[in-house]
Amino acid sequence: MTYWEVISIILYFVYFILAIYASFVIMYKKLDPVKSLSWIVVILLLPYIGLILYLFFGQNFRKTKIYNRKGVRDERFRRLGSYKQLKDLNRNPELFPAELSKYRKLINLNLKGNKSLLGVNSEIYLYFTGREALDSMYQCISEATQHIHLQSYIIEDDITGNRFKNLLIEKASEGVEVRVIYDDVGCWNLPARFRDEFTEKGIEFLAFAPVKWFLSPLSKLNYRNHRKILVVDGVSGFLGGVNIADRYYNGGNFEEWRDTHMKIKGESVAALQSSFLLDRYFIINQQFRRKKKYYPHLTLPDVRIDGLNPEYFSQIITSGPDSDWASIMQCYFAAISKATKHIYLITPYFTPNESLLNALKIAALGGVEVCLMLPQKSDSTITHWCTLSYATEMLEAGVKVYLFSKGFNHSKVISIDGEFCIIGSANFDNRSLEHNFEITSIIYNKEIAGKLDEQFLRDTEKCISLAGSKWAKRSIMNQVKESFARLLSPLL
Repeated sequence: MTYWEVISIILYFVYFILAIYASFVIMYKKLDPVKSLSWIVVILLLPYIGLILYLFFGQNFRKTKIYNRKGVRDERFRRLGSYKQLKDLNRNPELFPAELSKYRKLINLNLKGNKSLLGVNSEIYLYFTGREALDSMYQCISEATQHIHLQSYIIEDDITGNRFKNLLIEKASEGVEVRVIYDDVGCWNLPARFRDEFTEKGIEFLAFAPVKWFLSPLSKLNYRNHRKILVVDGVSGFLGGVNIADRYYNGGNFEEWRDTHMKIKGESVAALQSSFLLDRYFIINQQFRRKKKYYPHLTLPDVRIDGLNPEYFSQIITSGPDSDWASIMQCYFAAISKATKHIYLITPYFTPNESLLNALKIAALGGVEVCLMLPQKSDSTITHWCTLSYATEMLEAGVKVYLFSKGFNHSKVISIDGEFCIIGSANFDNRSLEHNFEITSIIYNKEIAGKLDEQFLRDTEKCISLAGSKWAKRSIMNQVKESFARLLSPLL
């Protein structure tokens, strides 16, 4: 037996021990059985590589609390406020607006599980293209007098990125406080020169969870901040699916880039502010004193507030390794379960867990019109194959599946019965709902939900409608690709 043969046997033996140990650890953590089995298969079939992948992408940091909100001022305020609202709504039902009575359980779920305060807003604006959203954000920033808090998963060194950079630098020179948070992986290719221009002008330009030790088993590579937030003067706030890059403005390589973004004025802006400052705290371990300029609505909110449009009720829901529960996933499930007429769902990536998958099937089989809009072409090949792998069982359950063919639809939207809706940064996939830091808004308003429904129907004119019989006859090669990608769905 040669020297290299001996080394090979030793390495295989060592890996066998490590693989068995890792498999027992996975089973001990009592994860979702499908996810657990997927990771065990990956570890056993891909020597060493599988184990490395698990160290990077398979660990659940929510339970280990590596991102801990305990003791943070903004978190204490959220908890106190949600406790007050829960007590008021349960002990004093007369405070609960009549138009919200049907959503009481859903509101309580978000209050109790995520400390998502029910806010009353004076204005809500919807944007159905990145161009509209970015232009509105640019205009709002230009009018700032006190502070600008911008958070984006992607900021690129292109025309759009430099346009915002120059404006932010200009506002900083006027004495406006400017703080920017970007995700380190999402902005992997952002040149140091671009970042330095911010810091040289006194702008706080922070990378979320920078990947410094690539081979560390405690690497946070898998837990990315996917939130898109803009808060200006504590009065106006933006959230949705639009990042700071040219393709969101002009479509890039796609014929059209459809997206959905929103602007809020009113109480819910405080929740966006709180989310931004909490993420900032995770980066630099520094808290702000709760100042009036950051939180114009400083008092604990009641359900009934004079002087604001009572129709614009909403809750801002955050989810990530810092939250006790997968709150956005729970909100999705509860919202789908409340549907009696129709569900309009748009997502660029569709890899749901079994609970959400069954919720959609049950709704469709129960007579609810369930319409699912996916992209025909995607910016992520393997994820797209995995997305398409769910089309067959959706069609079998009676779900109408549309493929957006006139570009790329990046929206993350759910509209229920034309009565309430969800808009945010979270995709309908495991990554967004289990791993990433995400933010979304649930809006209890027929006008806003109706606008989303109208846009959905307009979008169907740019779609290919899948027919079950025709879809079943697609090429064997495509079916093999989809099946392979489906095996990786818990890991994507």
